[in-house]
Amino acid sequence: MSSSDAFKNLSPTTLADVLGGGQVMDSGIRPQWSFPSLTRVVGPAFTVRCAPGDNLMLHAALYRAEPGSVIVVESGDLRSALAGGNVCAIAERRGIAAFVLDGLIRDLAEVRALGFPVFARGVIPCAGAKAAVAPLGQPVQCGGVAVHPGDIVVADEEGIVVVPHADADAVRQAAQAKLVAEADLSLDAWEQDHRAAVDQALRAGGFEESPHA
Repeated sequence: MSSSDAFKNLSPTTLADVLGGGQVMDSGIRPQWSFPSLTRVVGPAFTVRCAPGDNLMLHAALYRAEPGSVIVVESGDLRSALAGGNVCAIAERRGIAAFVLDGLIRDLAEVRALGFPVFARGVIPCAGAKAAVAPLGQPVQCGGVAVHPGDIVVADEEGIVVVPHADADAVRQAAQAKLVAEADLSLDAWEQDHRAAVDQALRAGGFEESPHA
């Protein structure tokens, strides 16, 4: 089992609790079609930086990323698409797990029919240029998170979490331990602990009960 496969049973919510919000992409990057509720994308990041208005390096990455990779693109351009239906079809045929794009796509109906997972900021019909050359496999910023090549990307309808490659084993163990602890906790016990924690926070903040509460 690869290091990324070990994260398939770990949700972004659980990982966010372990890692903190700094490793969670902002909510503007979201699935661009409705995945089945149990579908989760997990894979090592193949990082790409595209110049505004240009998508050349994403298209170049199609033929260089290993099967199972999640292609993560820094762009920030909201006036043209980074990819469309044919690009997504080639990505799927070459075994790419998903696109995570700090930018836009087009041909959404084709992508939806294909079933290829795309997380992006939205859809636009305009094509990007193919002229700006940049190195592949460099650290990028995507959704407000620093992503390095080989970091583990975990993405589903809840959000997108980036697990630093160097910390992957420790994060996986902590997340799995959290799942085990939660599985052993009944709702009654959770409510008791939750209420106690809420009441403690209220007291610490000087909250006073209303006589009409």
